[in-house]
Amino acid sequence: MTSSPSPKAAGRATVVIYSGGMDSYTVLHRALREGLDVHALSFDYGQRHARELEVARRVCRGLSVPHQVVDITAIHGLIDNSALTDAGRALPDADYAEDNLQDTVVPNRNMILLALSIAKAVNIGAGRVDYGAHGGDHVLYPDCRPAFVEAMNAVAGIANFEAVEIHAPYLHASKAEILADGLAMGLDYADTWTCYRGGRLACGRCGSCRERLAAFAANDATDPLPYCQQPDPAAELATGDA
Repeated sequence: MTSSPSPKAAGRATVVIYSGGMDSYTVLHRALREGLDVHALSFDYGQRHARELEVARRVCRGLSVPHQVVDITAIHGLIDNSALTDAGRALPDADYAEDNLQDTVVPNRNMILLALSIAKAVNIGAGRVDYGAHGGDHVLYPDCRPAFVEAMNAVAGIANFEAVEIHAPYLHASKAEILADGLAMGLDYADTWTCYRGGRLACGRCGSCRERLAAFAANDATDPLPYCQQPDPAAELATGDA
């Protein structure tokens, strides 16, 4: 996973869907280590956690990676039936599970973002689009599941004169495994934003924060981000036993 770039990879281009979060941050660095000509693409779709875009800009400047933030807020009214895009709805504070975090599903988000990223790839002559779908999202997000990625890959192969590959290197990996790969690459995850709330500090309570903290715990590592509140696993276990 962390081998040196192949000489054959030099000169090839990819578009990385880069949100500013942990997964896409790791995907971005994987593509760079492959020796690819990386073009980062971020999207402002009216998400409450738009702070992730500030992080994405900063990281790309530091890496001298071409970066484009696409404003698609004009479609906000089409995808606002989600706690991530409707500030009037409460964000659930719970671990990822189908029965308690469906409110965070943004309708058709990844199909929209992939379609636009494929267009960018065709436009610049890139043969690939990378994105960070992973195994931990399968239970909740249909557009992160293998069947969806395989179908989109098939469409990307025939939608234009030149085929584009949809590359999801962590499709069958857990968040903890993604983090382990990034830590092995020496990545600094202070340069990421995960929290669904756009505050000055990560909340430590939303499903995204909790999954992130669990990944660091699984790797016996300390999350470098500051939090308003972090779950106490020992206290939660005691509550459950009671």
